[in-house]
Amino acid sequence: MTPAGLPTGDLGYLLPEIVLTVGALAMLVANVLAPRRAAALTGLALAVLGCTLLAVLRDAGVTRDIAGGLLSVDPFSTFFKVLFVSVALLTVLMSHEYLAIEGLSAGEYHFLILCATLGMMVMAGAVDLISAFIGLETMAVSFYILTGYIKPNPRSNEAAVKYFLLGAFSLAILLYGMSLLYGVSGTTHLRVLATVVAGQPHDPRLVLAVVLIAAGLGFKIAAAPFHMWAPDVYEGAPTPVTAFLSVGSKAASFALVLRVFGQGLPAMSGDWSLLFEVVAIVTMTAGNLAALTQSNIKRMLAYSSIAHAGYVLIGVVAGTTRGVSAALFYLAAYGLMQAGAFAVVVLLRRADAIGDELKDLSGLSHRQPFAAFAMLLFLLSLGGTPPTAGFMGKFRLFAAAIDSGHVGLAVVGVLNSVLSLYYYLRIVMFMYQPSEAPGSEPALTPLLATTLAVTAVGTVALGVYPALLIEAADASARALGVVAAGGLLR
Repeated sequence: MTPAGLPTGDLGYLLPEIVLTVGALAMLVANVLAPRRAAALTGLALAVLGCTLLAVLRDAGVTRDIAGGLLSVDPFSTFFKVLFVSVALLTVLMSHEYLAIEGLSAGEYHFLILCATLGMMVMAGAVDLISAFIGLETMAVSFYILTGYIKPNPRSNEAAVKYFLLGAFSLAILLYGMSLLYGVSGTTHLRVLATVVAGQPHDPRLVLAVVLIAAGLGFKIAAAPFHMWAPDVYEGAPTPVTAFLSVGSKAASFALVLRVFGQGLPAMSGDWSLLFEVVAIVTMTAGNLAALTQSNIKRMLAYSSIAHAGYVLIGVVAGTTRGVSAALFYLAAYGLMQAGAFAVVVLLRRADAIGDELKDLSGLSHRQPFAAFAMLLFLLSLGGTPPTAGFMGKFRLFAAAIDSGHVGLAVVGVLNSVLSLYYYLRIVMFMYQPSEAPGSEPALTPLLATTLAVTAVGTVALGVYPALLIEAADASARALGVVAAGGLLR
């Protein structure tokens, strides 16, 4: 045993979190010693995330509870940890030139990126409401600061204040729901909670707890009607932070949704499945309809992100291993195409141009043909066009919904996908029209080119050959254990 009471054997399984924590502290020290060495600080962040990824992959296939039952190392948590670290790596890659243009401190920025990633990893492995809350707040506080990181920018300041106030409000709702669960069951451990709740599934206090927790987590995944913060925050935050927030925070929150409802409240599946079905329909439709009229690229992608939260909820509603596997696959595919799309928006930011309006994309196919082609791939994938990862992800989600008897939900999803193609093709039209955009020519730096190349290749590869990711998603869903009409599936 360690002096704090943690079993010594658990330290090895906590290695990814330990590496991230030590790396974040090292980043602070490096920032004090060499605050102007942005390239070195970026290299340190990449090295820390690379070592973390290796530590996560070392435990692939392991299933074990650690830290006194607060955390679990299993294929489900491993899947999400790989996703979080990969998205963080892409964020750091696309941030280097952006920070220089904005005149921002690289050391403090990368420290917050590492802290947010640490919080996400704790959320993915949390099998106790206490550890889930700690991970959630570690992530949320980091994003509150990152959103307002451009201090002289009023839009960034406004976004940070809105995000903090609404985040605190949603947290209060979430904590009230968690306290109700503890009051009814006498435990905060999700597996013990599932056993206790199975004996009293019709307790009205449990129904209220389900509604409150769904509302609190609905804010984090930007699901309607808790989505109104997203457009302002996505527009005002630094663009790489917007990319990280729209992918990493959403994926981490979905991991927590699946943990809490799939493992902790299986006996209440009739209540939360119906609730999430309504939320999914409203979220898909509201997000896509609002995106139709946007002229700001970041706001358009924000509403698109809201709609994609509705698509992922289809897998949660299905409540089967196939449904959860489809949701996990889609979150990974969405991470690639969304991060790549925001990398193109980062490219448009120059010293003499903000670069976040549709008009700034004018003639991009002539100025930066590779970036324009990559953006075309990302948009087609977001719209669910074959042979991209987005098409394969939506196909698996809709098939899981039909297989579980939610045919109407699948039809709504298909119709919304068709609707979304309109505003995605608007972006394509601007990129390939001959007119010139204001400002200097955008420069495709090596780090940004690497980001675009990785995300573009991944978007196509997962559409053409999705087998490897499907196998990982299937294993993760089986490890989680989810609810279907016939009971708990493994």
